[in-house]
Amino acid sequence: MIPNRCEIEDFFGRWDPEVKYHACASDVDPLSLRELLELADADTRALWDGLELGYTETTGHPLLREAIADQYPEISANEVTVCAGGAVEALFLLAHTLLGPGDHAVVVWPAFESLHRIAPSLGATITAVELDADNEWHLDLGAVRKALRPNTRALFVNFPHNPTGALPSHAEFAELLAMAGDAGVTVVSDEVYRYLEYDDADTLPAACDLDERAVSVGVMSKAYALAGLRIGWLATRDQAITDAARTLKDYTTVCSSAPAEILSLIALRAHDRLIERSRTIIKANLAHAESFFGRHRDTFAWAAPAAGMLAFPRLLLPTPVEDFVTDLVRDQGVLLLPGTVFDTTDNRFRVGLGRSALPKAFDRMDEFLAARG
Repeated sequence: MIPNRCEIEDFFGRWDPEVKYHACASDVDPLSLRELLELADADTRALWDGLELGYTETTGHPLLREAIADQYPEISANEVTVCAGGAVEALFLLAHTLLGPGDHAVVVWPAFESLHRIAPSLGATITAVELDADNEWHLDLGAVRKALRPNTRALFVNFPHNPTGALPSHAEFAELLAMAGDAGVTVVSDEVYRYLEYDDADTLPAACDLDERAVSVGVMSKAYALAGLRIGWLATRDQAITDAARTLKDYTTVCSSAPAEILSLIALRAHDRLIERSRTIIKANLAHAESFFGRHRDTFAWAAPAAGMLAFPRLLLPTPVEDFVTDLVRDQGVLLLPGTVFDTTDNRFRVGLGRSALPKAFDRMDEFLAARG
């Protein structure tokens, strides 16, 4: 059975031709190939210059897996599987590995579609545990515990969170992992916005380091600003999950792009510089967002994200958010993402803080609101 259509990609496909300012993007201004190659050390530059464009190893280049594993104190390179398509393939493989007819999963809500739309197509059911919009998007651990069932096989989480920017404390995240572990539930932790916390002290431990059954999913797309490489990965100490996911991968992408793997290796070895670049862009845009939404308190209910590049304000006007978004992009070329693509009903929309043109988008939105009176 095929999953329901992906609302987010359908929305972007419809409006991208008309967009001048992408004010809801989930990534950071991308690096150019030239900029990335300037960061290469002697070894990775030699790998790039001598690269042969043949098939790569199905699990990923050994040096790339080593560089990924360096992010996780408890993980070895053999416990990393490189995936094509960013996080999308990893989440697809994990859903098919963990879930089947009659199984149950819990997902923190709202959620990126790959975290919840695949499960029903496999015959599994989903229980959503909503973040508390009235309490800084707090996660109720009691609600998670209540949602678990004897047939619960997976708990899908995403922190820093898309689309709200929520981030639990270290203690809360550890308790969440322990709760799932005690219940025999595999935590699938979508950590694609990891390292985009505003303070290093807020960076959570990876789920795969906290629990040997948990899986951490990462990408080059977000913190490293290299979405065009389409490289992601899954990391887990659970050998059965690794084996099953790799078997399924033989029927999906088989292997990743050879150039993309070497370029990813270059980026991971330049981790500190790339993370600082992304954080600088995001922090500057967060200040602009605070200013813009502060000027329009009668129009929007704004809450700054705790981490990451995304926020989820609410439109206070007596206008459906889809109409507001449509009018804005047609009039000013500024694109926001309506919360309805996340199946929310309280007139919210996503704002992305990763593009350096965002201040110009806010200027256009000022004009749009002024014209509406």
